Amino acid sequence: MQPQEFEREYDSCREMIEEQLRLYFTEDGVLNQAMRYSLLAGGKRIRPIIVLQFCKAAGGDMTAALPAACAVEMLHTYSLIHDDLPCMDNDSLRRGKPTNHIVYGECLATLAGDALQAEAFGTLLKSELSAAAVVKMGRILTQAAGASGICQGQALDMLGEEKKLSLDELTAIHHHKTSALLIAAAQLGVAAAGGSDSQLRAAEDYAHHLGLAFQVQDDILDFAGTTEVLGKPAGSDKTNHKTTFLTFMNLHDARHIVGDQTHYAIAALHNNFVNTTFLEALAINLEERKC
Repeated sequence: MQPQEFEREYDSCREMIEEQLRLYFTEDGVLNQAMRYSLLAGGKRIRPIIVLQFCKAAGGDMTAALPAACAVEMLHTYSLIHDDLPCMDNDSLRRGKPTNHIVYGECLATLAGDALQAEAFGTLLKSELSAAAVVKMGRILTQAAGASGICQGQALDMLGEEKKLSLDELTAIHHHKTSALLIAAAQLGVAAAGGSDSQLRAAEDYAHHLGLAFQVQDDILDFAGTTEVLGKPAGSDKTNHKTTFLTFMNLHDARHIVGDQTHYAIAALHNNFVNTTFLEALAINLEERKC
């Protein structure tokens, strides 16, 4: 896929998602304001785009996957709000804007995150897909959200602060924190299309490798990037004394891992889907990203 074609498709999917997200939480009240503040703060929308594109790759209509795409973004946004809290990472900048608790205070930010997590499942339940499909998708989202998903990842991350982690321990943290929701996004798209078990497994493989590449690249950018480009504080891992992949390797080796994992992600798509050119291009684009 040519870069211009990829950008057009990416922007089309992102606008479809943005239009849908703007319909949520429009009622008056400071809690809704806090939820919308972070939900509509922009960002790459990678996870919901993966939902739409895996639905398409599995032969489905992307519009059928829109509720699932929005649910994933709500869940992701909740996790970011909570990650930024003073009791967690204590970050003051997210997507180029003050973090939720800086604007609304810790209590309301916590509640906004809680509400977004609950509303993610409510949004999924409003899907017009079959009851069986919605139940399957609910299981997928629960796996990503709970004690074996992003919550477990954050718990391991917090417990690992100020400690010297092994590479295996660090990889486990990021499997839960990053890959789990990417896997859910990919599998939700397949489920929305009524895809096969083999497609679900291929989607998991793609997202697992994409997640590892994404996290290693994140560590590279935190180490070598700037706050202005990243839209969040650069060097926060070092400030918070966190173990990263660059604790175990130099920049050259880290970039090599990103390339390898990107290759494995693309390989997982072969012979399993109708059209994977966008998903292949997405993996390459994320490998080369600067923020």
